Order: sequence, then structure tokens, then C-alpha cells
Amino acid sequence: MSIAETIIPPQAPPPLGLKAFTASRLAGIIFMGIWLALFAGLAFWMVTDFSGDKFAKYGPRMLWGLGLTLKLVGTSLVLGAILSLPIAFARMSTSAAVSSIAYGYVYLFRGTPLIAQVYLIYYGLGSFKHAFETVGLWWFFKDAYYCALLAFVLNTAAYQAEILRGAILSVPRGQSEAAKALGIHAIPTFLKVILPQALMVALRPYGNEIILMVKGSAIVAVVTVFDLMGETKYAYSRTFDFQIYLWAAILYLAVVELLRNVWNALEKRLTRHLKR
Repeated sequence: MSIAETIIPPQAPPPLGLKAFTASRLAGIIFMGIWLALFAGLAFWMVTDFSGDKFAKYGPRMLWGLGLTLKLVGTSLVLGAILSLPIAFARMSTSAAVSSIAYGYVYLFRGTPLIAQVYLIYYGLGSFKHAFETVGLWWFFKDAYYCALLAFVLNTAAYQAEILRGAILSVPRGQSEAAKALGIHAIPTFLKVILPQALMVALRPYGNEIILMVKGSAIVAVVTVFDLMGETKYAYSRTFDFQIYLWAAILYLAVVELLRNVWNALEKRLTRHLKR
């Protein structure tokens, strides 16, 4: 023990997180309490005003619409992930022309609303009916589902390309330089050294993109796609019961919460070696 510790005994450190608890955590608890009270009130109102006939008639349609929503989102995310790979590499290309084209694509689809893109593809390309009939593609562009799918794929590909590009650039250059010094080829270096580390960084942004796509999928109802929101609008037009929209909100909330927990578990599983 030093002389200073003998003269002035060390004091116990203050409890960790006390200030944070009294400020941010208390505000979070109050905020969560308000939301729980709101949802409890809505649940009580729904139970007291519950109509079994409406639920039996329109509930299966809404569940079918939910299945179509998940199909649309899942397909667009997978196809968008495939398309994002060449776009991300083009963004990092040393060729000014290739990089500029990829930048323009990303800038366009990230800078304009998704609903405008759906309108442009469904209604805008529909004006070229004769041209598409000539090349045999009118069967695709006359279907609202396929047009919405195309818009979603192009949109999420732009976002996923930027997520992947940022994650790849976050990996230190020393990793690739060390692999090169060991005589490892560039392709195995990227697949086995760079990409696994980049995906760790990109996990959380990818999860956010999935959740945003699920919530954004509701806009396809405006082009007559009968997804969850489309079926909800149909049910409301027949019943004029606002409770229908509450059912849809609960279904969307359940899907988002399920995805959030699954993604959190996946992230903890894949990054367990990075935690103490």
C-alpha cells in the first residue's frame, strides 16, 4: 500500500450507472409505461367491442394477406441481396465510369420515396404496353404484384449495397495485406477473411433494413396488391369498423417483434466470440 493510500484511504466508487438510471432509464420506464397503458386501453376497447362475425369473416383474409406480405418482403430481400453484390463492388471500383453509374443508381433509389418508385414502375411502365407485348414481357408488367416486387428489389438493393460497401471498407486493410503476404489469392482472401468480418459489422444494419421493408410493404396496397394492408382496406370498406386497422397494426407489430428477437439472437450467436 502506498503512502497516499495510508494517509487517505481509498473511497468506494459510486454505483455504476446511477446517474444514467435516474435520467435516461427513468425516462425510458415512464415512456414504456405510457405505451403499455395505451395498448392496454386499446386491447380493452377491442375486447369489449369485439365482433366475432367480422373476425371470422375477414380474419382469414388478413392472415392470407400477411402471408403475401412476408412472401413479397422475403423474395425482394433475397433478390436485392444478390443484386447488391455487383453494385457494392461497382461503387468501390477504380473505374470512374463504373463507380459513377453505381453511385447514380444508389443515389436515385435511396433519394426518392419507395411509393413513387412503385407508381413509376406500375403506372409509368404500363404506358409502354405495346413495346412490352412485342418483346413478350407484358405478362410481367401488367401484374401489380410483379411491379411491386421489382420496385422493392431495386430499392432494397441500393440500401443493401451501401450497407455491404460500408462494412467491407470498415475491415482494416492490414487483413488483406497479411493474406497477400502469405500468398493467398484475392478471391479466397475476400471470401474467408474480409467478407466474414464485414458481415459481422453489417448484421445490425441488415436487420434494420428487413424491419423497414416489412413496414414499408404496406404501400403496395395502393397499386391493388392484396397484402395485409390491402385486405385490411377491403375489410374496412365493407364494415367501416376502425377496429380492423388495429388488427392489422397488431399483426405488423407481432411480425416486427418476432424478427427483432430472432435477429438479436442471431447477432448474439455470431458475435459471442467478440464479447468478454
